[in-house]
Amino acid sequence: MRTRFLARSFLGLALLFLAPACLALTVEEVALIKRAAERGSASAQVLLAVAYLNGDGGLGKDPTAAARWFEQAAIAGNGYAEEKLGELYAQGLGVPLNPRLAADWHEKAARRGIVAAQLQLGKMYRDGQGVARDPAKAHYWIERAAIEGNAEAQFLLGNMYQAGDGVVANASAARSWFEKAAQQGYESAIQLLHLLESIGYQLEESWYHRLPELHKLAEDGDVEAQYQLAQRYELGVGGLKKDRQAALAWYRRAAAGGHATAKRALEEMQARPEHGD
Repeated sequence: MRTRFLARSFLGLALLFLAPACLALTVEEVALIKRAAERGSASAQVLLAVAYLNGDGGLGKDPTAAARWFEQAAIAGNGYAEEKLGELYAQGLGVPLNPRLAADWHEKAARRGIVAAQLQLGKMYRDGQGVARDPAKAHYWIERAAIEGNAEAQFLLGNMYQAGDGVVANASAARSWFEKAAQQGYESAIQLLHLLESIGYQLEESWYHRLPELHKLAEDGDVEAQYQLAQRYELGVGGLKKDRQAALAWYRRAAAGGHATAKRALEEMQARPEHGD
């Protein structure tokens, strides 16, 4: 029985890195994990923390207990625990909201090669959350996550090359990273590639003559034109300056007209802090 349990626990720990919320433990297994955690096993501490975070194995959801066990494992040098603890401090879940500590723990995990932490740390340097804004460091960490295959990091890296943020602007590199993200099904990258293809990546001069027509179509109620115009305001392309409020306004009009992709884009924009756009 103990052999079966240990095998299941190691399997569970492996699954933890892929889909923590899917981990399902019995009450008996949680009792054994807790005993091992109390004896100092970092792996057991991580499993117990996840069980508390998800309310698994007969435990009620308890973010405070989860944070306590993640921290014990993090102090022992467990990279996954460091990354999760950083998330909790960033959200103020189970611990006081503390962006600086979130950045500290994410950096520890990022240096151990935890891709999710590299991405989050890069975004924190990009936005100046918990650390001083530093586009060069943002590029460094986001690029590391992108090289490891993280689709969001690939998309963000494409944006950085497109805008010359933290790196010398490079249209070819930007498109290459957008394509990598799109190949993994990252929807924002797919939408952007479609946009770039529709207007030409180098923005032909003729585009500037077509822009007033797009405005007129949008004003007259064409939902696709409204969506396309919103994208241009969101990204700052097609002869338009980036304008969050204008983008939101046109996304709202397109969404109200039944444009499903505009509705999703609107939800994504509203979920992002303004300085992160």
